[in-house]
Amino acid sequence: MADTSSSVTASPARRSWADTFRVYTEPASLRMLALGFSAGLPLLLVLGTLSFWLRKAGIDRSTIGYLSWVGLAYAFKWVWSPLVDRLPLPGLTRLLGRRRSWLLLAQGLVIAGLLGMAWVDPQLHLKHVVWCALAVAFGSATQDIALDAYRIESADADRQAALAATYQTGYRIAMIWAGAGVLWLVALGLQEGAGDYQRQAWGFAYMVMAASMLVGVVTVLLSPEPAAKPMTPARNAAQWLQEALVAPFADFIGRYGWHAVLILALIAIYRISDVVMGIMANPFYVDMGYTEAEVASVSKIFGVIMTLVGAFIGGVISMRIGVMRVLMLGAVLSAGSNLLFAWLATRGHDLVGLIAVVSADNLAGGIASAAFIAYLSSLTNVNYSATQYALFSSMMMLLPKWIAGFSGVYVDHFGYAQFFVSTALLGLPVLVLVWLASRIRPVTGEF
Repeated sequence: MADTSSSVTASPARRSWADTFRVYTEPASLRMLALGFSAGLPLLLVLGTLSFWLRKAGIDRSTIGYLSWVGLAYAFKWVWSPLVDRLPLPGLTRLLGRRRSWLLLAQGLVIAGLLGMAWVDPQLHLKHVVWCALAVAFGSATQDIALDAYRIESADADRQAALAATYQTGYRIAMIWAGAGVLWLVALGLQEGAGDYQRQAWGFAYMVMAASMLVGVVTVLLSPEPAAKPMTPARNAAQWLQEALVAPFADFIGRYGWHAVLILALIAIYRISDVVMGIMANPFYVDMGYTEAEVASVSKIFGVIMTLVGAFIGGVISMRIGVMRVLMLGAVLSAGSNLLFAWLATRGHDLVGLIAVVSADNLAGGIASAAFIAYLSSLTNVNYSATQYALFSSMMMLLPKWIAGFSGVYVDHFGYAQFFVSTALLGLPVLVLVWLASRIRPVTGEF
């Protein structure tokens, strides 16, 4: 049967450098920059930054590790992705369209959850903080479902790498703001002589983060709704379930056959080194004696620069040499950067070392993420974009997040240096899977 699909493994069409860079100035790319910011903001606020806050509040590392399972909401978003893909919201959908209405609803839930976290002290009411964090994670995961579909439907396959790069740039800027920005705001709000941990300073920082979500809200209100393919109303519940749940997965398996298992295995572990290591990064900074101001300054200056450079490089070279080659490069760099953290663990309080390691880690993360997002986008059929992409991105988080929950226990038993080396070794199987996946062609279907 003829292959009518677009595959990242095919050789990319050669384009001039001027045309390559011009894509980044198009309205769709600029919209994805702002929406990427909205998508990236909540993640650290319920994971990395929250772990810094909890460690400062005296919560033990094992508990912090287990609380990272809040992030499993991202791993199970495929469960409700068919609703986001097909279910209209009363009033909102008629006014804004299917994609934008779900985006706005999800952003509202994130804002409400962040405000709830801002008003609660984890030392006194840790359960309340966890429930608010779950609300943020659920809203953020829902926003991801709608936003991934919006991005895929906003441009043809040839521009997906550029949209992925601008999306990733906005996402990474938001993560810096949600990480370094929060620590900088906390440092500003600390009152002299009131102790190392001050809940009011953290509450103020989280209220600022809730207000920062307005970037995404305004962008959604000003953005056009992408052209949606008409959907035939289902005759009954069984037909709706068939079209919403079964058809997207059957389409993917039909296009890739038994190779679908290999692709899903790659998706499941591609970011495992980064995700497992990331939960303990902020407790590591606290235990090594770095202050909020030091971590914020390093992440804000060097982290931002190298993240932008990495995302830009990843997007540009993906369009010129193909996504799979960059996917392999990103896997090598991501695992390698964890070894730098193992080296830093032997240095104690070394600010120059922190700058070097954070810079390398953000550069590697930017390159890997830009290529990986483009790869996931290429696997979807536009008829099921939200459901299929949600499945892929959920699988990316499930195993790493589950393993990360035990990271605090591992550090307590073996120390930070051995922990970081172990997370680097977790990335070795990824290299084999990327090589195997680069040889796959879809059987049938369309992008």
